[in-house]
Amino acid sequence: MTHRAGSTARSGGGGGSDNSGGPGPVELTAPAKLTVSLRVTGRRPDGFHLLESVMVSLDLADTLVVGDGEGVSIEEEFSGVGLTGGVSPGPDNLITRALVAVGRTARVHLVKRVPPGAGLGGGSADAAAILRWSGIRDPALAAGLGSDVPFCLVGGRALVRGAGEEVAPLPFEEQAYTLFLLPFGMDTRAVYRAWDRLHPPGGRPEPAAAAGVSVPPGVNDLEDAALDVEPRLGAWRDHLARLTGRRPWLAGSGSTWFVAGTPEESGLDGRAEVTLGSERALVVPVRTVPTGWPGADLPPGRA
Repeated sequence: MTHRAGSTARSGGGGGSDNSGGPGPVELTAPAKLTVSLRVTGRRPDGFHLLESVMVSLDLADTLVVGDGEGVSIEEEFSGVGLTGGVSPGPDNLITRALVAVGRTARVHLVKRVPPGAGLGGGSADAAAILRWSGIRDPALAAGLGSDVPFCLVGGRALVRGAGEEVAPLPFEEQAYTLFLLPFGMDTRAVYRAWDRLHPPGGRPEPAAAAGVSVPPGVNDLEDAALDVEPRLGAWRDHLARLTGRRPWLAGSGSTWFVAGTPEESGLDGRAEVTLGSERALVVPVRTVPTGWPGADLPPGRA
């Protein structure tokens, strides 16, 4: 489930290119994002929630091969994790919506390594890759596709505010994490509905400070709502805490749990999966990558 370099021309995570008149298909890298901290600071009149979060890009990435023609084909490299049914190539796919938003047509083959419903922004990363390929850097257009798309368009490490459209880059910090990809995904809308129910007006957390990086690592205001929607998350959190000796944190609205450090540092040397009863979760080591990461300089063993 790691990025693998292909033989087509590559456009990296930080730059766009146009395949019109080019030598052939263009390969785009779409890094997953990890929300390492998240506060819900309010709700707009239109129903969108206001957030303050710190996000980082990961070397777990989808690959898009863009060429002449129309349509989206999908090759999934994950199995048994994320939302049941995988990713649809239909008109609601974020790649298709991004192409429509920029007024372009293309044939896109998606190698999908970031599971849907995992809280890792895989669809948003794919949309952002199309925007970069089209030469589009407009955060408002990106936000119209999804709240995580503006960050994925910028990448690296950033403080994200508002409904996702305010992205303030932060200095890059190299960090290893271990992801636990669970055998089910989460419906983000359901998690926010649960948050509204659990935190009615007047009983909601105080907004974070207006300046600086004010969200401590590991804080996630959505965790209680996600556990309310899917109680199995709590069983997995407790099981992973026992296995690793560390407090797992929820990635965004879930379903991925993560801990800082490598699997070896958590006592999971050589384990590709862990089990809880009849269910299994994949153990995926990742590292943060800076803005513009093309996926070409992989560490040994990840290519």
